[in-house]
Amino acid sequence: MRDQLDEIQKHLNDGYGRAQQLDKVELPKRFYKDIGVSPVDGGFVVTLDGRQTRTPGHKHKITVPSAAIATAMAEEWSAQGEFIDATTMPMVRLINSAVESGEDMIPAFREEVLKFAAGDLLLYRADTPQELVAKQEAVWDKALTTLARHFGVSFQPTMGIIHQAQPKATLDRLAESLDAENLLTVTALVSMTGLTGSGLLSIGLLHELFSPDQVWDAAHVDEDYQIGHWGQDEEAVHRRAKRRAEFDTAVAVVEALRP
Repeated sequence: MRDQLDEIQKHLNDGYGRAQQLDKVELPKRFYKDIGVSPVDGGFVVTLDGRQTRTPGHKHKITVPSAAIATAMAEEWSAQGEFIDATTMPMVRLINSAVESGEDMIPAFREEVLKFAAGDLLLYRADTPQELVAKQEAVWDKALTTLARHFGVSFQPTMGIIHQAQPKATLDRLAESLDAENLLTVTALVSMTGLTGSGLLSIGLLHELFSPDQVWDAAHVDEDYQIGHWGQDEEAVHRRAKRRAEFDTAVAVVEALRP
């Protein structure tokens, strides 16, 4: 199971040409001219020169249930120049990883989100400096209160990094909140959770308790505090922008598939 969970992260990082470091190898040349989106039984497909796209690993045909998702994928294919750079195709990578993983992985992906939630970013607080403590309390306590009221549960935040078990009833209720979610949604949640470090924020966004900006800002309280004191170099800015693009892609999938 862990190998398969690691595999989804690998696809999210490369997506086209499995496990390759795209900055160290020659990028594949663009091999198509025309990009299309077509409705089919069961959803929508993206076509390259009339051929339905497939995953890079097992060559599974890709059909998605949302026109918005298919359109986003088509736009990424269309934006490629002479070479195909998968790092500029977050939607294609995310959908590839979901299709490659398959429906059997849905329970494992739910468990991955819940594992983060049980030891969540929001639950482990700094004890100094006071400025950071106050910021965490202001932002994270508000988020926990919103979640607690919506789900009818309680949380036990703590100072430091020593494990603090959360109430079983809370974890069971959070698990129930993911029971009905499909493969693409839980894949997006795994991506979002990994990018933010918070299963609770991801679950809250799924249930429309938080906006994407609220989730992103809450997830970066510590990082923003450090930036405010020590600044940020160009490479760090680039990495954060890339993470935000991947986060926004996961959000787009979740929002497109809401009932």
